[in-house]
Amino acid sequence: MSHRVLLPWPDFDVPASLSATCYDGTGPLPEGAVLDEVEFYVLPYDQGPRPPTLIPRLPKLRVVQSLSAGVETLLPLLPEGVALANGRGLHDLSVAEHTLALIHAAQRDLPRWFAQQATGSWVREHTRSLADSRVLLVGHGSIGRAIERQLLAAEAVVTRVARTARPAEGVHAVSELPRLLPEADIVVLVLPDTPDTRGLLGAAGLAALPDDALVVNVGRGTAIDTAALLAETSSGRLRAALDVVDPEPLPSDHPLWKVPGVILTPHIAGGSASFYPRAKRLAAEQLRRFAAGEELLNLVR
Repeated sequence: MSHRVLLPWPDFDVPASLSATCYDGTGPLPEGAVLDEVEFYVLPYDQGPRPPTLIPRLPKLRVVQSLSAGVETLLPLLPEGVALANGRGLHDLSVAEHTLALIHAAQRDLPRWFAQQATGSWVREHTRSLADSRVLLVGHGSIGRAIERQLLAAEAVVTRVARTARPAEGVHAVSELPRLLPEADIVVLVLPDTPDTRGLLGAAGLAALPDDALVVNVGRGTAIDTAALLAETSSGRLRAALDVVDPEPLPSDHPLWKVPGVILTPHIAGGSASFYPRAKRLAAEQLRRFAAGEELLNLVR
């Protein structure tokens, strides 16, 4: 019996016991798509809200494979008995590269030099550095560990923080942040969107950071109180480098866009050229396991 799979890519080899339909999440469904028979659904990456809305239309669905690490918005959409696997590991190096790029851009004042280039101006000044900076890394999963490797290569001093302490690994608990924040030159947030993480870095936490500290967020925008961050950066006391914000997308007239000392990128840290080849390798392995009746990787439930 052929099990039907819904994939986001054409020309993708699947095991002989599977039959695949391609839908990239944009436009109408392909003509002749048989949703009633789909058992395994590989969601398109970053294609907006429509693909998840197909889930209730797949009565035989057994597995959803997300290509994102965070799947908190998917869980409420899944019927009982449908397994969910995430994209843990796919974004590690992409996000780590982007995180370091944001930090270097902020510490070495790259926006200033880019502006000078546009006017042909040659004005020199020493800048901050990442080397020897005290970095508070909040979120120590696979992405956090990838970021840490690059921070250590840059000879930063890293303090690890996770939801719960892991003393054997030198990881502090989130509850220790009030004590740790005053000692940080840079704080990096790599957190999912959960009730426990929303507003984690609020007015009190931001106020605890030393003057000129850099706030970096590459997890979810909800981890930071945007109004409090706007107040601290507008005054010039703190700086920020953000790939995620709250609300997202940030409205074009939001004052945070124009604050000196704030660098913004549009939630693209995970989307480098290395992502799709890795995503396809994961999907291929998952389909092989599914066809063979083996346990899947990265199961969330």
